[in-house]
Order: sequence, then structure tokens, then C-alpha cells
Amino acid sequence: MLTSPSLPEPVLKLRDLLNTYLEPEKVAVILRAFDLGAQAHEGQTRKTGEPYILHPVEVASILAGMRMDHTSVTAAILHDTLEDTPLTKEEIADQFGEEIAELVDGVTKLDKMKFRTRVEADAESFRKLMLAMSRDLRVIFIKLADRLHNMRTMGSMHPDSRRRIARETLDIYAPIADRLGMNRIKSELEDLGFENLYPWRHRTIAEHISAVTGHRREVIETIRKTLKRRMNEAGVPCRINGREKTPYSIYKKMLNKDLSFSEVTDVYAFRIVTHSEPHCYMALGAVHGLYQPKPGRFKDYIALPKANGYQSLHTVLNSPYGLPVEIQIRTEEMDEMAEKGAAAHWQYKTGETSGGSAQVRAREWLMQLVDVQRHTGDSLEFLDGAKSDLFPDEIFVFTPKGKIIDLRRNSTALDFAYAIHTDVGNHTRSILVDNVEVPLSTRLDNGQTVEVITDPKVFPRPEWLEFVGTAKARTAIRHYIKSLQQEDTVALGHQMLERALNARGSNVDAVSQDSIDAYLGDNQLKKIEDLYRDLALGNVLANIVAAKLVPDAASAPGQSKATEALSIAGSEGSAVTFGACCHPVPGDTIMGYVSAGKGVVVHRIQCRNVREFRKHPDRCLKVAWAPITHSMFPVELRIITLNVPGVLASISASIGEAGSNIEKVEQPETNPETATLLFTISVNDRDHMARVMRRLKRNRNVLKISRTNA
Repeated sequence: MLTSPSLPEPVLKLRDLLNTYLEPEKVAVILRAFDLGAQAHEGQTRKTGEPYILHPVEVASILAGMRMDHTSVTAAILHDTLEDTPLTKEEIADQFGEEIAELVDGVTKLDKMKFRTRVEADAESFRKLMLAMSRDLRVIFIKLADRLHNMRTMGSMHPDSRRRIARETLDIYAPIADRLGMNRIKSELEDLGFENLYPWRHRTIAEHISAVTGHRREVIETIRKTLKRRMNEAGVPCRINGREKTPYSIYKKMLNKDLSFSEVTDVYAFRIVTHSEPHCYMALGAVHGLYQPKPGRFKDYIALPKANGYQSLHTVLNSPYGLPVEIQIRTEEMDEMAEKGAAAHWQYKTGETSGGSAQVRAREWLMQLVDVQRHTGDSLEFLDGAKSDLFPDEIFVFTPKGKIIDLRRNSTALDFAYAIHTDVGNHTRSILVDNVEVPLSTRLDNGQTVEVITDPKVFPRPEWLEFVGTAKARTAIRHYIKSLQQEDTVALGHQMLERALNARGSNVDAVSQDSIDAYLGDNQLKKIEDLYRDLALGNVLANIVAAKLVPDAASAPGQSKATEALSIAGSEGSAVTFGACCHPVPGDTIMGYVSAGKGVVVHRIQCRNVREFRKHPDRCLKVAWAPITHSMFPVELRIITLNVPGVLASISASIGEAGSNIEKVEQPETNPETATLLFTISVNDRDHMARVMRRLKRNRNVLKISRTNA
């Protein structure tokens, strides 16, 4: 079989490629799979007119070019048989084993998923895609190779179909390849996607690249020889290549940074590939001695690899030709990992595997997604979280013990806490960045050291969702709030109904079960807890429900006013919220307003909105603070200060000295002499707020301080 002259030319090329790294018996298994696939696809053709079996052969060739294991290549040959032919999974398992049959089945399920765009993707399909990847990454390797060959052969398709598939490729598959560290496939998918989505733009940029490269060929070769000579002098064995910029990478840079074509291409790019990590740093020193490095343009991805396992040194130099020189320095192994990423783990190398770093990181990422999806009942929510981690721009920060934590750019201090552990995030009281206390919403930068202070009495708050940036943090906060919501709303709804019934001389226990069942049936509610939830969320009013449950009882004049007030402790979770217009804190005189869909919203009596609320007495609720409260409460202070350097730091220090956290700072107005600052801080109660204000009044920069109202 291995030398059969009847094999088509693409199969002969595949066989020859496989023979360069696989044992003969494993090549024989793959060719046997070709025989079965050719028989199953007999009579089927592609839009190009060629026999359909040649498509799976080309997909297998892409994987063979990456030196993938024979299991993956065999599954690639058979990947379309379950969907497009009478062949069954059981028949494949009988002939090739369960592992190959499972891979083929996994790819078949992915083939049935129809994406439109990243924004409009079918969320449940995307969830299945990620879970399939988490079970065996080879499923997505085969799918990526399948997509790559389809992109290479789209010429015979209708332009609308080409654009749809190109958009899907740019939005879904290229980013997945990037996240798995498979740079070679990612770059080709991006460029083919760009070419088919915007053919004129691609053609124009490609022609400009060709012209620019032609004009500069002599200079490029001169710089390459100079770099090679310096490496020889420094004793660094290496090969040096000019790095090609793809039309899509140039287009993205022009788009994202609002640059002209000449500004993007006015740079020489080279890659130095050497033998070992020490050689990389020797090469870095040598090139910095040759040309002056540009400040702030050096990145060490060897010591701090990217999330997908990518490692390299990046630097930008000032050349004597008036244009910058971009240099990447890496080892042969790093170069191979940069091209193949997590796929290198399955390379055939005399029984050994490599690529552990990318493989481990890919697995960690996928396991995080699996953990996220366990806590999200909503597929759209899962998709939202996955997208934010699928298109990352990393930063690296440190724990006090020096452990490196990588986060998405624009992650906050609270995201860091959740990256350590969900329980740490859920109980975060305050955070120190480089030994200075900062608001939880503070955006982190590379290289900062972050320390989390926890408190078992602190729990996630809904407003945290407004500033966290990572899927793990958002999912953990939502999960906590949802878990509380059931218990909180039921308990609050029960209290509200009890109060309304008390006002009519009755109580919940005194209402007959028949009356309750009749009310539930009339309102399509399955159980009493559903009624309590509707009451707490303001969807129905307690006094109306009470009147229907005990219609014969009459509320005595003024009796409702004598009813015991609803107790507010600050630990009710999402069932009770506090008005952002007036920021009530324990010690303030308060009232409650039952808002449809929001539940009980607590306001200060002095709030300017209260007059409007009083027009709806049936929704107004008598509330009072519990003897002991269990939370920190936001309060807004308006501070007029001298407009001098360092005033913000001075004010922040005074607030910190009084034991309060800063949640938000705004500067609505300023002039040469004074500045008005709005600080939202967290306090325990009015006494604590008074201590903060007294401390601020002692600050020599503070001219006036007051608590804001609606």
C-alpha cells in the first residue's frame, strides 16, 4: 500500500511527508483511512469540481506539515465521513479504534455549528465548541486545518458566501488559533479572511508592500549582514530572517492606531533565532550595542511568556538609515512553539512530546472556561465571558510573594483578587497596589505588586459588575448575587406580606391554604415562594395581595402606620438596594419605595425624590435600620479645595487615615484657585462619615466639605 502507484498525487505527497517523521505502520493506518474515506465519498465533488476526498487529504497534509500524531492525521482524513456519507462512528471505531472515532465525532459536531459573527454567534454552539476543545484539543486543530483549506479554495463560491465565511474566520477561528499559540495558521487565516472580506483593500496594501520591499531590498540585506556579523563577533550562533508583515497585520495597525500606510511600513523587521536562552540575551546585548534601542520598546516575553505560551525578546532600534529596526530574538524551540503553539504537544518526536508551556496554558485557559460555564446558566452570558478572554491583551502583575499573575489589559484591582481565588475576590475589603491602598476599580499596569486584604463580613455587591473586566470575576459576582437572590427575595417578600396582613389584623399563618392556592392559581404562580419573589421585586404590591387573601378584614384608620417597620441591615443582597441619588447610611432617617423589577429601594427622607415617591403611597414602605448593620455603605462628599499640586493625593490620604475606602473620584469643575472634587467613599454609618469629614476639615487644602443630596 505504501508504494501503490494508483494513489492520487496529493495522497502521494502526503505519504512522502508522513514518511519523514512517522513509522511505516502508522503511515499504513493513515493510508488505510484514505481507502475507506475515498470509498465513502465516492461520487461526491467539491464546488471546484475535484473529487471530495481530496479536501480531507489536504486537511491531513496541513496537520502533517505540523508533524502531528498519526491519530490526528487519520481523523482528519475521515473528518467529513459521519456527516456526508453512510459511514457510522461504530464502523470507524471497529476499524481504527475508539480514540480516532471520538475525534471524528467531535469534529463532526463542530461542523454542524453555524457562526455568523462574534457578536451574533450562536452562543450555545460556541459553548459546545469550547467544551469540545477542553476534552481534546486535537478536535480544534483538525477544525482549524479544515477551515484553512476551505479558505484557500473559496474562489468558486458566491461573493456573499465568501464574505460571510471570511467574517466568521476573522471573528472566531483566527482568534482561537492565536489563543492556542498557532501563529502560522492564525496569520494565514487572518490574511485569507481579509482578502475575501475586503478584496480591494487587501490588493491595494499587498501591492504597496511589494513595491516598498522592492525599493528597500538592498538596505534590508545590508542590515541583515550587519546583524549577522555582530552575532558572529559576539559568539552567538544564529540564523537571521527578515520578518514579513502581512496585509492584514498592516491593515489592523493602520485601523487601530489611525496611521497611514507609510507610517506602518516605515520599519525594518528581523528575527534572530539562536540555540539557547542565554544566547538570546547575548544577542540582545549585541544588537543594543550595534544600534541605539528606542526607550520603552523592549519586551521580555521569555521571562514573562504570553498567555498562549509565546516566548521571545522584542526590541526596536534606531537604524542609521532613518527608519526603526524591529528585532525578535528567540531559540529554535521558541520559534517552533510560536508557529505551532499547543499543537506542538502532539508532535511526533521519537515518542516524546514538547510544547508543554503552550499546552499547559491552553489547557488552563480552557479549564477556566469550563469552570465559568458551570456557573452560567445563560449561554449568552458564557459567550460574553469567553469573548473577553479570547481576544486578550495581557498585563503581568505580582503577588507580594513574587508570583506572576497575568490578566487582560484594563483589568482592575478586583479582577486580580478573583484571579487569586473566587473566595478571595468575594471577600475583598481593600487592595494595596505597590503598598498604597487604591479603590477596587483601579486599573492595573504591568509590573505592579498587588496585595488583597479580605474580610469575611464583606460580600460581592452588584456595583462591582460595573468595573470588573475578566470573565472569572464577572461570573463569580453574578453567581453569588443570583444565589443570594432566591433566599433574599423570598425572605423579604414574606416580611412585606406579613406587614400588609398585620395592618388588616391578620398574618401569613392565619391565611387558609385554600385562599393561598386560589390566589396562586389565579395568577399563574406555582408556589408561595414565587409570590414572595414577586412581592420583593415590586412586581405586585403587598397591600393588594393582602386584600385579596383576607378580603373580609378591614384596615383600621392609621393602623398601617403603626405596623412595625421593615428592618434594613445592609445584608439583604439584591433584594434591597440603596438610592444612588442620596446614598443613605445607617443613622440616616430613611423610607423605602417598592420599585417594579428592582424591589425595595431605600432613600434618605431628605432626598429630593421623596416628594415624588409620596404621590404613590401604595408603593411607599416604612423601613428602619437594624440595630446592627453588616456592610459598608457608599456616601458622596463634595469637597472644594485649593488648586495646588498633590491635592488629590493629600485628600486621598486623609480619607484613608479615617478608615474609609475611595470608590470613585470626579472633578466636575476647576479654576486657577480652587477645584471641586466629588468623592464616593464607603463608611460604616453616620458616625464613621462624620469622622471622615472631621479629618478632611483638618486638611489645610480643604476649603469646604459637604454631603451631596439628589
